[in-house]
Amino acid sequence: MSHHSSSQVEYDLPDIQVMNSEYDFAFKSWQPDAVYIVLGRSNSAEKAVYIELAEKDGVRILKRPSGGESVVLSPSMMVFSSKFLLKKESSPAALFKMVNTNLIESLSTAGIKNLSSKGISDLTINDKKILGSSMYLKNNYLFYHAVLNLSEDVSLISKYLKHPSKEPNYRQGRAHNEFITSLHNEGYMFDYQLIESYIERAFKKLYSLISGNIN
Repeated sequence: MSHHSSSQVEYDLPDIQVMNSEYDFAFKSWQPDAVYIVLGRSNSAEKAVYIELAEKDGVRILKRPSGGESVVLSPSMMVFSSKFLLKKESSPAALFKMVNTNLIESLSTAGIKNLSSKGISDLTINDKKILGSSMYLKNNYLFYHAVLNLSEDVSLISKYLKHPSKEPNYRQGRAHNEFITSLHNEGYMFDYQLIESYIERAFKKLYSLISGNIN
């Protein structure tokens, strides 16, 4: 029997600050300081992760409060999170669409081509995933977080994560290596600060749209 329960710890990554923020709008982006595995709210480590490998490599397994499938985070990725006060009802699908529309618009001005929104909330380049996200709603606040693969080799993801139990239609059963890409893989050698500035711009615009619609 696996003893992984000791390594699956309460979610304490830096975006917990955004989650717990008292402001009507908060945004943070950060680079992981190590490799982490983060389970979606309804995922189990046994079904989602090659636990023995993760334990052997000393990779921490955490569980986030939002839905979606499990992810690997690494220092070659960017994680960003935002929290908004919502004053009117919106479906998660409509909110994901708004977020992705703004991200695509902003990242396209940075020169990234062939970006699309696929599945419930993924961003893709040429049908390969570069960004996955999840959200949850609590007390009229929307908390959203996402991981963008800047330059991590996809083999790191397939090393620790099994094929997900649920997948978007556009994945069509593809293995991680066939399904996920990185900005560097697609020829975009942007540095972290540049991408961060475009993403932050998208969220500030999004917040002004949301607050503008509800005043």
